[in-house]
Amino acid sequence: MSEIMERLNAMGITLPEASGPAARYANYVQVNSLLFVSGKGPAGSPKGKLGSDFTVEEGYHYARQAGIEVLAVVRDALGSLDKVKRVVKIQGFVNAEPAFEEHHKVLNGCSDLMIEAFGERGIHARSVLGAVSVRDNLPIIIDSIFEVEGQEC
Repeated sequence: MSEIMERLNAMGITLPEASGPAARYANYVQVNSLLFVSGKGPAGSPKGKLGSDFTVEEGYHYARQAGIEVLAVVRDALGSLDKVKRVVKIQGFVNAEPAFEEHHKVLNGCSDLMIEAFGERGIHARSVLGAVSVRDNLPIIIDSIFEVEGQEC
C-alpha cells in the first residue's frame, strides 16, 4: 500500500472510485508535470447554500468530502497518490447566500485534508469565491492543480 493511502487509512478515509465528469469534459488533463482536476463536489450530492441551508461546519465537511473526490481522481489518473510531488492550487466555489462571509473557513476542509494527506507537499496556493449558483445546487465545487511525477496520463 502506498504511503499516502496508508496515511488516509489511518485517518479513517477510504477513497471511492473516481466519479466521472458531470458533462462533456475531461475528468483531468495532464500538461507536462501538472495535473489539472476538473471541479468536484462532495459525495452524496447534497443540495443547498451556505448561510441558509448549511452552517460553516457543514460546509467544512462538504469541502473535505469534495477533496476526497479530488484525491480519487488523482489516484485514477496516476495509479498512485505517491506520484504527487506537490498540491499546487486549490480553488473553491462556495454556493452561498450574498451575505455569507466565511468562504475561507469552508475551504479549510479541503486544505486541511491535503496537508494531512501529503504533509509539506500538501501546502498549496488557493482561492475561494462565493457563487450565486453552482451545478446541481451543490454547496461547494473544488478545482485543483497538482505537480506530479512521471509521464503524461
